[in-house]
Amino acid sequence: MAMVGRSLLLLLLLVTLAAGHGVVVVVAFDPNPLQDFCVADPTSKVRVNGLPCKDPAAVTADDFFFSGVGEPAAGGGRGATASRRYGFTARSVDIPGLNTLGASAARVDVAPGGVFPPHYHPRASETAVVLAGAVYFGFVTSYPDSRVVAKVLRRGDVFAVPQGLVHFLHNNGSEPAALYASLSSQNPGLVLVADALLAAPLPVDLVAKTLLTDEATVDKIRANFIVHRS
Repeated sequence: MAMVGRSLLLLLLLVTLAAGHGVVVVVAFDPNPLQDFCVADPTSKVRVNGLPCKDPAAVTADDFFFSGVGEPAAGGGRGATASRRYGFTARSVDIPGLNTLGASAARVDVAPGGVFPPHYHPRASETAVVLAGAVYFGFVTSYPDSRVVAKVLRRGDVFAVPQGLVHFLHNNGSEPAALYASLSSQNPGLVLVADALLAAPLPVDLVAKTLLTDEATVDKIRANFIVHRS
């Protein structure tokens, strides 16, 4: 703690001196790993921000390997989440060797006519490559512009989404579509915009005012979210 205090005092001194001489001080911090890798050890009982490291002597190539991205994500498969409501299935690409490296990935399959509805990742940017089919994919810029930046993507196309922006995809074709998404956080988070407004227990009058509608309409739409929970 004493060392931290001295560091903060030194930083404050530098900023004060710079302010008096018209000098700009730039302080940068890059949270680089302190070792080559920290393969996740899910059996450890230690609780940390992330997962504890496996003994490096026990690490093998399989800790950096994942098989099955080329196959559709089964709804009941390990690490898979299926949404009948929206028509997509997402499966996380579980690579223990990515622990602490600020990265994660998933395969997303979308049925014809299905969507991955407007959502955002509060802690990550996203880069998606289309594995099969075609989708309308894009994001919305921040308020007040709320500009839609989107295009139709086909097999082999790549699209990037800045961190924290609402984005979406729609398979408006007649064939199934699949994407591989890479995210810049080990735990990117996921917020579905419609679910946040209509599935969460927010006061109905608040939601009605937010959507510029009446409470009866909100109740009617909310009923759909209760019937179709997944």
